[in-house]
Amino acid sequence: MKNKLIEIGQIAPKFSRRKLLGGAATAAVAIVQTAQGKNLQQAITVGDLPDDPTKVVGTLAGEVGTRSSFEKLVKKPSDISSRSPLQDFYGMITPSDLHFERHHAGVPVIDPNKHELLIHGLVEKPLIFKLSDLKRFPSVSRIAFLECSGNYRTGKETLSPQEICGLTSQSEWTGVKLSTLFREVGVKPNASWFLAEGGDAAVMTRSIPVKKGWDDAIIAYAQNGEALRPEQGYPVRLFLPGWEGNTSVKWLRRLELSDAPFMTREETSKYTESVNGKIRQFSFDIDARSIITYPSYPQRIEKGWVEIRGLAWSGRGKVVQVEVSTNAGKSWQLARLQEPILDKAHVQFRYLWEWKGESTEIMSRVTDETGYVQPTYQQLIAARGADGGYHFNPIASWQIKPDGAVLHKPEK
Repeated sequence: MKNKLIEIGQIAPKFSRRKLLGGAATAAVAIVQTAQGKNLQQAITVGDLPDDPTKVVGTLAGEVGTRSSFEKLVKKPSDISSRSPLQDFYGMITPSDLHFERHHAGVPVIDPNKHELLIHGLVEKPLIFKLSDLKRFPSVSRIAFLECSGNYRTGKETLSPQEICGLTSQSEWTGVKLSTLFREVGVKPNASWFLAEGGDAAVMTRSIPVKKGWDDAIIAYAQNGEALRPEQGYPVRLFLPGWEGNTSVKWLRRLELSDAPFMTREETSKYTESVNGKIRQFSFDIDARSIITYPSYPQRIEKGWVEIRGLAWSGRGKVVQVEVSTNAGKSWQLARLQEPILDKAHVQFRYLWEWKGESTEIMSRVTDETGYVQPTYQQLIAARGADGGYHFNPIASWQIKPDGAVLHKPEK
């Protein structure tokens, strides 16, 4: 099969000089047409770039949009998770392909036409819902963050926001309220918990208080205006605003109502944390947190005015204020919050600072509408003991060096 680059005849004569100077690195993407007339994407190397883009016809319309090849936004994967590049974001919404991932046995391939959600147990009328059934109910959309309860790293200066706390992301979630389905099946008065079960190879399960289901739980089938990505639970997931991420069970296939928690592996040996020698279970709410995303490692700043930017959020309600310190915590100033300020949602903050070349530390702390103030690392250790673990949300500091280098300050 021989491919033909659209308008290649117009492009080729224009970029001979760069071709001589450039290497073979991919610099852009063009649409090529196969012998059967089908359009496909094809990489263009640095040497193929035209000297003057106003002299050549650009890439024609395609079936799927692409990010500029000059923007290198990528998640940072490990065997079990993949972290969002917080330092590269400009707004409150995380692009769907950059939403963090956390799964326990990989991403399953599920045929939406065969997938079913069973609701049974302490209900008047057990029912099975197909995806098409769920989409027939009145839908809701809500912008809210999701965060893994184990979202904390420290220990070395060369950590970026993505590495420190990149297991949080924000989307507009669309689906049907769980309370609507509860009414449909007739939840019995003595039902106080329900088990949410996923259709992945780990058969992920978590016990959830029924009260949360009635309050604001969503059975989500869409994210940021399109169907859920497979990594986010396609074709349907539970979404619990403000609660630790693992409770928003993905690839949801079963809800069982009961009068007691089910004490699964994930709530006995896994998602528990040590607090002063005791084990805490069912610590669902995500506490308030913030982080400066600019300037941060590995960025470098110059003398003059610097807009300090970052993200703040709380699983217990709205962000009320964010304070920024530019002198290692000796004094604090109020940052400006970017509207809209939504319940249980990421909020962007900004603070304008004139850096005169001195060595210092910058940091942020958030206060939510419950009055909770983001603690320091030392305050967390004093309250919980030195074991760390889940739900660790300390203030993160960035060291500013006289040459403009920005480094994370490891906590001790």
